[in-house]
Amino acid sequence: MAIRSFFLFILFFSSSLSPVFSLYEDQVGLMDWHQQYIGKVKQAVFSSQRAGRKRVVVSTEENVIASLDLRHGEIFWRHLLGADDVIDGIDIGLGKYVITLSSGGSILRSWNLPDGQMVWESSLQGPKHSKSFLLVPTNLKFDKDNLLVVFSNGRLHAISCIDGEVLWKKDFEAESFEVQQVILPPGSDLIHVVGFAALSQFEMYQINAKNGELLKHESASFSSGFSGQVSLVSTETVVALDSTGSILLTISFQDGKISSQQTPISNLVEDSLGPAVIIPSSVSGIFAIKTDAVTIFIRVIGKGNLEVVEKTTHEIAVSDALSISEDQQAFALIQHASSEIHLTVKLAHDWDGNLLKESVKMDRQRGLVHKVFINNYIRTDRSYGFRVLIVMEDHSLLLLQQGEIVWSREDGLASIIDVTTSELPVERDGVSVAKVEHNLFEWLKGHMLKLKGTLMLASPEDMAAIQSMRLKSSEKSKMTRDHNGFRKLLIVLTRAGKLFALHTGDGRIVWSYLLRSLHKSEACQSPIGLNLYQWQVPHHHAMDENPSVLVVSRCGPSSDTSGVLSFVDTYTGKELSSLSLDHAVVQVIPLPYTDSTEQRLHLLIDADKHAHLYPKTSGALSIFKREFSNIYWYSVEDQNGIIKGHALKCKCTGEVADEFCFDTRDLWSVVFPSESEKTIATVTRKLNEVVHTQAKVVADQDVMYKYISRNLLFVATVAPKGSGEIGSVTPEESWLVAYLIDTVTGRILHRVTHHGSQGPVHAVFSENWVVYHYFNLRAHRYEMSVIEIYDQSRADNKDVWKLVLGKHNLTSPISLFSRPEVITKSQSYFFTHSLKAIAVTSTAKGITSKQLLLGTIGDQVLALDKRFLDPRRTVNPTQLEKEEGIIPLTESLPIIPQSYVTHALRVEGLRGIITVPAKLESTTLVFAHGVDLFFTQLAPSRTYDSLTEDFSYALLLITIVALVAAIFVTWRLSERKELQEKWSFYSAFASQSTFSSLHFSDN
Repeated sequence: MAIRSFFLFILFFSSSLSPVFSLYEDQVGLMDWHQQYIGKVKQAVFSSQRAGRKRVVVSTEENVIASLDLRHGEIFWRHLLGADDVIDGIDIGLGKYVITLSSGGSILRSWNLPDGQMVWESSLQGPKHSKSFLLVPTNLKFDKDNLLVVFSNGRLHAISCIDGEVLWKKDFEAESFEVQQVILPPGSDLIHVVGFAALSQFEMYQINAKNGELLKHESASFSSGFSGQVSLVSTETVVALDSTGSILLTISFQDGKISSQQTPISNLVEDSLGPAVIIPSSVSGIFAIKTDAVTIFIRVIGKGNLEVVEKTTHEIAVSDALSISEDQQAFALIQHASSEIHLTVKLAHDWDGNLLKESVKMDRQRGLVHKVFINNYIRTDRSYGFRVLIVMEDHSLLLLQQGEIVWSREDGLASIIDVTTSELPVERDGVSVAKVEHNLFEWLKGHMLKLKGTLMLASPEDMAAIQSMRLKSSEKSKMTRDHNGFRKLLIVLTRAGKLFALHTGDGRIVWSYLLRSLHKSEACQSPIGLNLYQWQVPHHHAMDENPSVLVVSRCGPSSDTSGVLSFVDTYTGKELSSLSLDHAVVQVIPLPYTDSTEQRLHLLIDADKHAHLYPKTSGALSIFKREFSNIYWYSVEDQNGIIKGHALKCKCTGEVADEFCFDTRDLWSVVFPSESEKTIATVTRKLNEVVHTQAKVVADQDVMYKYISRNLLFVATVAPKGSGEIGSVTPEESWLVAYLIDTVTGRILHRVTHHGSQGPVHAVFSENWVVYHYFNLRAHRYEMSVIEIYDQSRADNKDVWKLVLGKHNLTSPISLFSRPEVITKSQSYFFTHSLKAIAVTSTAKGITSKQLLLGTIGDQVLALDKRFLDPRRTVNPTQLEKEEGIIPLTESLPIIPQSYVTHALRVEGLRGIITVPAKLESTTLVFAHGVDLFFTQLAPSRTYDSLTEDFSYALLLITIVALVAAIFVTWRLSERKELQEKWSFYSAFASQSTFSSLHFSDN
């Protein structure tokens, strides 16, 4: 009985070693990480509440409204508005409401300051589109109700701060009138609206703030016209520049009468070249002008008299005015000097005196200061202290106080435009397989906690301790490669032109680099980053060479501007070199070839259709010439509805003659008629995708061969009327057409029309199938369709002797110029959600089954098994089809709550999903980015080739030792029992022999 109980105990421990595929609370953060950002701040308002936690409310270029903790920079709450709901202004009303104006001044909202809950929303319409202004006066009331003043859409509104009701409105219907400033003098019931009409007319309207009545309208004509922004220097004076940018106009409208004064910029700045620009500011009596060489600060004295108070050649940023008393305003200046920034806080009426002057060391990789926001507080000695919030060139946000950086936020990561990966360095001293426990007590304590967690007996404190132990013992954050390929570097390029290297283990920033090639310069006025490409990936020289990436950018938004190339080391983050090209970069084509130094070949196509080879080395050129006739590519002209195929022709001739430059030729073109079709989506296979096998065994043991050409292109077109928003057309007026096109020959291999459907279309292409998502107007639901394409010419594979003798069609060479015999299978399904992005899992050998990763409208990532999108699904599959894994057909695709890769988290503003294969075949790495970042490991077919990271090796060892001990004990007990049985038998036999002997003697 004791032996039986012992084996039951061993069986219980052995059962605990079985793999668990669910995600428990204590496992969150072990294989995934989530980071929250807000984007580049464009407006900030400090909360003036004395009680409660100190906070600052910000709006960003990513359309985020957020409340941040001033002590640590953490997010209290945030809201991401839609892409079309751009934030125009924010402020705080009554000390407890956050007021926001958005959508071109059409929507006014009020949010509760402590928790971010929306209080009310008002829609503001008007006769025309115009600039938007939001004013939250502190002393303007109407029937005991505080007013908000909003100018938008050519109309001035007075709105209740309590419930958002529009109390009155005043139209400005003149088509040529462009409002520049809305002024509400403190303590006054008058509103001044000033602006330009017909480019040369200055207009001033005086409005009664109580009822919107027009009190006065004055105008003045300026023959030289106006340009740029208008700066307000007092409640009755503004300054502007003429149309040439060479004359400064000081315009006063005191007592409703307009007067002006003209001052040439040359009188203020000697040797000024080029037009000047006014730096916007709200500091009373002071404004700044920037020329090509210098920035000057000017004080307005009396009636239009100007006095230059300071000139500087350094880059400078100025904050808005901060009222520190009834008659005093302070503002902050920040100037750059080498690796430091100099912060100065001044009074508006006393330029020579400084309330604060500090120098702060600043990382050069953050670039220049773009915006400054100032706030004050009362020190213990009753003097004023100041804290300054600054926005840097790399979009990071920092808080300065008492000469130090209190906290910083890397909000540039909210605007990622491209992602690639890099391997980590090889560990030279060998990879440690396991950690040795140094303390027996800690070892026992740890395993007791794990046991309590397994038996669900752990308290919340125990769960936190288990989580901490797992994170501490995990090797996921080491800076070396692991044998499973989980540890990598994510190299991301942001809209600010900064590169970040993120560790996949915990998401930390390994290094960051603000590209010099993306700095504004005389040669490159508006640099824009385009894409990232892997440049050098050492395999044979992994111990000696570092991998590097190629950053492609151009000097303006137009495709015909010159390009710039940057080469960056992915281990150190240093820029190895950069090239300013003398040609444009319209298209970049990575080639599947490397030179002797393992640099990848790239072909850059310019605006004149010349192809330029990089790197420009003799080795690369010789490889390129060998493959010259095998290089094809395509281009898509969305606006014209044309897709063209191209090939190389010969070396460039004429002025651009270069041995690395080649002329191109057009091979084919597909023109979609503009009156019936408009291209809205194109997608092709990943260049690095691995297909494990071309054959697919179907239910009847037959074989179908996948058509896995890398030159297939999926194109989706819609009716021109259906290219708008969903529901803007009737089902009869809209249709969607899907094409599969061979990009070498231009042949259309497949075409299917979805009547009554429209975009937007999100598609993904993998192996021999494409899945695309669109909206069905007839069913009023979203749909997902799948197309699989198979090579029919290889279907006859029954003749084994032909295959052995090399005469079978499987051994014959393939040419895309011969018309392929293909068949397609397709199916459509209804789907519940709208999508923002779509991707597919990828693994090292392509053996593991595929999953679609769907970025939903709720900013989550859903994993959907590809088997649900099998075109061979039927309502009643046969037994053979069931054995193959065919799922019975249903009209809708299922959404399983446990299949959300992001769990309960949201990747706000989701824009893209990137999948990277690990070395372990069962696992793929998933990176989703938007305003937030999310990373995880995904096993579509579960981890069939490895043990989980939290597998208890100690428990396994104990079990093995216990089993060996049990075997030995049971063997000993069995031996003893057998010996006892033999002795019993011998004794019985001996007794029987003695009895027989005695019986014989008696006879």
